Amino acid sequence: MGVREKLEVLADAAKYDASCSSSGSERRSSVGGKGVGSTECSGICHAYAPDGRCISLLKVLLTNYCKYDCLYCVNRISSNVQRARFTVEEVVQLTLDFYKRNYIEGLFLSSGIMRNADYTMEQVVEVARQLRVVHDFRGYIHLKTIPEASPELLAKAGLYADRLSINIEMPTEQGLEALAPEKNAPGIKRTMARLKLNMDEYKEERKKTRKVPKFAPAGQSTQMIVGADDSRDSDVLTTSSTLYSGYGLKRVYYSAFSPIPDASKNLPLIKPPLMREHRLYQADWLLRFYGFDVGEITSATPDGNLDLAIDPKLAWALANRHWFPADVNRAPRELLLRIPGIGTKAVSRILSARRYTKLRLQDLTRLSNGVRKAMPFIIAADWQPGALTDSANLRARFQPKPKQLDLF
Repeated sequence: MGVREKLEVLADAAKYDASCSSSGSERRSSVGGKGVGSTECSGICHAYAPDGRCISLLKVLLTNYCKYDCLYCVNRISSNVQRARFTVEEVVQLTLDFYKRNYIEGLFLSSGIMRNADYTMEQVVEVARQLRVVHDFRGYIHLKTIPEASPELLAKAGLYADRLSINIEMPTEQGLEALAPEKNAPGIKRTMARLKLNMDEYKEERKKTRKVPKFAPAGQSTQMIVGADDSRDSDVLTTSSTLYSGYGLKRVYYSAFSPIPDASKNLPLIKPPLMREHRLYQADWLLRFYGFDVGEITSATPDGNLDLAIDPKLAWALANRHWFPADVNRAPRELLLRIPGIGTKAVSRILSARRYTKLRLQDLTRLSNGVRKAMPFIIAADWQPGALTDSANLRARFQPKPKQLDLF
């Protein structure tokens, strides 16, 4: 099998991993700052940095052969799929060729488990080592690490990669044991803790001397599969909250389960609605940036799952009407952050502007794009929501109207 054929197979096999992110990377230009290139080649994915930049990455597996038999994985050992494997040199050369042609700005590399965890991790680390040391590659590198690999190999990976990620796979230990019995949830968390300790130690050493190299400067991330078992959204978000607070993760990614060929009878026959994945990402932002806890986010519904019809922040506001209307000229930051339609940047602008003037509704429209959504929940110098805030059909006003299907 030629390199191009391998790329088609192994890039397609890598598409199920949602934890491909380039946030935290620095802008890097091609030689001379010139050149344009098509990004339609196999294996090129697009991720978004915190500043909104779209960054192209070569996203591939070293191999899609795996000795594990995780029921939800298309690359499991019992799966009837075409197999392929890159050599270390092939991945290195592909990355350099794509980078020099301005197709990509970095590499996302994962792999199935060959022989054993250490052997596989050695191959993954060697790709990054050759790129950094032999070829002086300055692009972004994201490595998927293997929890069962030795601490020494994981430590090497952090010296070459911008970001490391370990997939926790399922929201609960019971779910992982049922669908991936060869994986160990406590072992995954121990590895996450070890990586966090390495990052902290290197940061402390760099305070003493800049000669100390950076260790995974973009941090670590993980992915959870949603809908492959009966875990509720409250279970998913509880796990995410623990990972953020206890292990210092930068991002938790949510991937809606997608039915795979030759699926086990223990898996659902249909995938969950993609809106569930979207609502989990919205709830994740509330956890990280808006001061919400899991209980508040999931309290709006009795079954522990998020409301699919409206976003979780609005659902909380409708279920906690006693907090509103909030006076934008007097309310503390914590309450402003809970107003539907008002984001973190808008809150900072409001807090700054109200030091000098009483904010009117027109002022708010300049400070935030979501004032229309916020109007039933706020008081301004010239605005009182009146009966609007007590309207029985307030939820219906914000709930999307069903689209009428065309006849033809």
